[in-house]
Amino acid sequence: MKKYIYLLIILIAFSSCKAQVEPTQFSTEALKDVFLTTSDSKNTFQDILNKHKGKAIVIDVWASWCGDCLKGLPKVKTLQAQFPEADYVFLSLDKKISSWKKGIEKHNIKGDHYYMQSGWKGDFGSFLDLDWIPRYLVVDKNQNITVFNAVSADDKNINKALKPQ
Repeated sequence: MKKYIYLLIILIAFSSCKAQVEPTQFSTEALKDVFLTTSDSKNTFQDILNKHKGKAIVIDVWASWCGDCLKGLPKVKTLQAQFPEADYVFLSLDKKISSWKKGIEKHNIKGDHYYMQSGWKGDFGSFLDLDWIPRYLVVDKNQNITVFNAVSADDKNINKALKPQ
């Protein structure tokens, strides 16, 4: 009887451990989500990707109120120095547009900046299944997602994805 109980426990454990496959393409909904530029114009996420077509893109989802995001900025700047050929896109989850713009200036963040109007639960945030920031992604020159879920800019997978093959 004990063998059957152990076997049942093992089967339940294995069946509940779903291997999550990380996406390599953005969903249609995420691509259509609208972001605000620092000059107050609107762009879809597809527009943002198209602007950087043919280049590797490091995406940093952050907010100026986020302590972990601010602590991670030196690592982002190190990454920018190490891989200057990549483009850097910052997507803000700030509560106020004015705070977002002040944060960019105050912390001297270099790259392209967009405000996530739809927030955590919008189409883009839902696609990412956002539960924490900072969150880093890497998109290759063919617009494939090569790193989907990094929480630190010095994640070894980011370096691996950006190194020339």
